[in-house]
Amino acid sequence: MSQPHITDAELAVLQLLWDRGPAAVRALADTLYPGGGPSEYATVHRLLERLEAKGYVRRDRQSGRYAFFPVRDRDAVLGEQIEVLLGRMGGGSLQPLLTNLLRSRRLTPAELRELLQLVDDLDTPSRGKGKTQHR
Repeated sequence: MSQPHITDAELAVLQLLWDRGPAAVRALADTLYPGGGPSEYATVHRLLERLEAKGYVRRDRQSGRYAFFPVRDRDAVLGEQIEVLLGRMGGGSLQPLLTNLLRSRRLTPAELRELLQLVDDLDTPSRGKGKTQHR
């Protein structure tokens, strides 16, 4: 099942939960908005409620208050959000996105070798067992 789109603000909250583990609204608000007040707390609380409604986080009562924690793996969410982007920007095709990324961001030689190896590894099953080609 495809998950809903995550806004940039929701993603900032989710990133903190992935990086730091379960956290209360106050701790997240203090990190995202140092020196913030009640309106920033309310903003983070609303973002967490939206993430909970979308199935990305869950709350659990710990030490008398609620802590929020991610229920979706970072890599799974990344893959889903890439699919959303492909649908919106690339007509569902990965090729335009990859072409644009490769043209706009120079890869290091090591990154390029790793990418080529990944392509070779993904292509190997279609060539038959035991046959591998190297560039």
